[in-house]
Parts: sequence; C-alpha cells; structure tokens
Amino acid sequence: MRHQRQQLSVKTQAAAASDLAMQLMAQLADDVKHVALYLANDGEVCPSQFIEQLWQRDIAVYLPVLHPFSKGNLIFLRYQSDTKMVINKYGISEPALDVRLVCPVDKLDVIYTPLVAFDHFGNRMGMGGGYYDRTLAQHRHLSTIGLAHDCQQVAKLDVQPWDMPLDYIITPSQQIKAQ
Repeated sequence: MRHQRQQLSVKTQAAAASDLAMQLMAQLADDVKHVALYLANDGEVCPSQFIEQLWQRDIAVYLPVLHPFSKGNLIFLRYQSDTKMVINKYGISEPALDVRLVCPVDKLDVIYTPLVAFDHFGNRMGMGGGYYDRTLAQHRHLSTIGLAHDCQQVAKLDVQPWDMPLDYIITPSQQIKAQ
C-alpha cells in the first residue's frame, strides 16, 4: 500500500488533495474549533488545502509531535503558517516543542489521522509504531477520521486488540462511516 501511494503522480496527488479538501469541508461540523491533522509524508494524501481553509475559518489546527517524555505517544501542538518546524527521528516535519502551543488531546474536536491501509469497518493500518493507537486508546470519546487515497482501501484488515478503529474514513471520492 505504501508503494502504491508513493507511485501516484504529482498531478494525481494534487487532484486528490483538492478533492479531499472538498470532501472534508462538506462534512465539517459547524461547532468544530480545534482539529488535529498532519503534514503529508511518504505519499500520504495531503490535507494542506484543508488546513488553509480551516485557518480561513479561524479553526485552530494542531499537528502531532512525538511525546518527549512518554515514549510511543503523541502530543499535539498548534500549527500556523509561521510555526517553527523541526524534523523528528522518522524524518517527519513537526512543530518545534513549545509547551505554550500544546493542546490537551481531550480539547480537540476531531483527530484526522494518516494511514497506510483501511477497510470499511473503520480499521486502519498505520506505519507500525502504534503512536495513534496509544493516543486514541486514552481518548475514545473523540471523533476520529482517517484520511487516505482511494487505492489504500482493502476488503478487510487483520486487527489486534490494541488497534483503535476510526469513526470515518475520508478519501478524495468517498466518505465511509465505520460499520
């Protein structure tokens, strides 16, 4: 699946990003004020256009940062156009650690997650580190939405007890409510 998404052309990726932004804006609830997103990496569907639209609506955007003290967990820091960024140990861009920018996870309205593969049951396969699963396990009440290219859908994923299902999966062409 990673190879498939990495092989998508620049033109296909751009169209997917635009279509994804339209899908996401169409389903965005009026009362949403704080959302966690990500910056695309490794061929992931890019939510940058959606981030721009959220900023225009004065909706605060937060990005995941590897937790500095709780190994294997994430914290979320406010992300704005002028946020100082650093590269983490996985080569992923994240906001530089600044405690003034941290949003407690339970204050987020929605967490949008990247993924490698998904099924119509709301199961997601991540990159294997378990960061989102550990974070979501502590906050099951939050709305969780996976973002992916259409080509990342599979019939059924094998899940483990620690895998956290998502409420929705949104791709450039569909919105799938977990069954």
